[in-house]
Amino acid sequence: MRIAFFGLPLAALLLARDGHAVVYVATSSKGPGLRRLRTTLGDTARIEVAPDLSRHAAALAIRETRPELLVSWFWTNKLPSEVLAIRPAIGVHPSLLPRHRGPDPYYWAIASGDAVTGVTAHRLDAEYDTGAVLAQRLLPIDPGWNAWRLARALDRPSLALLREVVRAYAEGRPPAETPQDERFVTQAPALTDEDLAVRWSDSAAEVERRVRAAAPWPGAWTEIGDRIVILERVRPATDFPKALVAGEAAVRKDGVAVVRTGDTAVELLRGRDGDDDAVLLAPDLAALVVAAHRGPCDERDGTGDETRGKTGDE
Repeated sequence: MRIAFFGLPLAALLLARDGHAVVYVATSSKGPGLRRLRTTLGDTARIEVAPDLSRHAAALAIRETRPELLVSWFWTNKLPSEVLAIRPAIGVHPSLLPRHRGPDPYYWAIASGDAVTGVTAHRLDAEYDTGAVLAQRLLPIDPGWNAWRLARALDRPSLALLREVVRAYAEGRPPAETPQDERFVTQAPALTDEDLAVRWSDSAAEVERRVRAAAPWPGAWTEIGDRIVILERVRPATDFPKALVAGEAAVRKDGVAVVRTGDTAVELLRGRDGDDDAVLLAPDLAALVVAAHRGPCDERDGTGDETRGKTGDE
């Protein structure tokens, strides 16, 4: 089957190895795999790096390669309607559509507490992630995964499903199209600073998920004193001074900093300095809590076991 491909080179290489004629490629950037793609396809394909597909000339160039199917895998921009009109267009999204439409389904799947996610092959249309579903594969979410680990875990089933669906088109048996049920739509927008701010009024489980979902990058953030701290790992805790209020921090007698949440507390185990990106381990985070509340503002709970103070964004 003659394919016009948009996205990361790896998928185009695999489709070529499956015996398809990849006749046009628009890659997202000069990233890994581009040189191998050029070597593999040679002069049988037109290869462009980050082309402006909104130009009429771009659509004409694609049409001239006579594709039978348009395929997208991690192409980060909408395909213009003029391009979509050339031939049927399909892509794979790393969520179980219509859940988590948008550019960051990894974060939102973890932060939402989903037990299962997956990948969806779907038709491409004028809006992001709204086309009819062609096929899906499910993946349980390990409760220890961060967003990076989840993304890596979804890569293999995403590629496998893409190849399977393209093969079905090539054999003349395209999958049945199932319109997405708008009643079950959730959004997965790009993250803002507000999304990434830790809300200490949330439950400990919600705080832990937010931190894990944003790790390792860009990271959920809070303030300890006047320092911005990116949290990479926290753990729900039941051992904490009960006099604390949400957003108030203490250092236990074991040297671990804890912050009161809306229900219990979390331990601060790993983070980064918001200014210089230096790694902060549990003792470093405890030291920040102590340093932020020394002097005349230092407040003790009367036991001598904890130093207490406040974190930001209570």
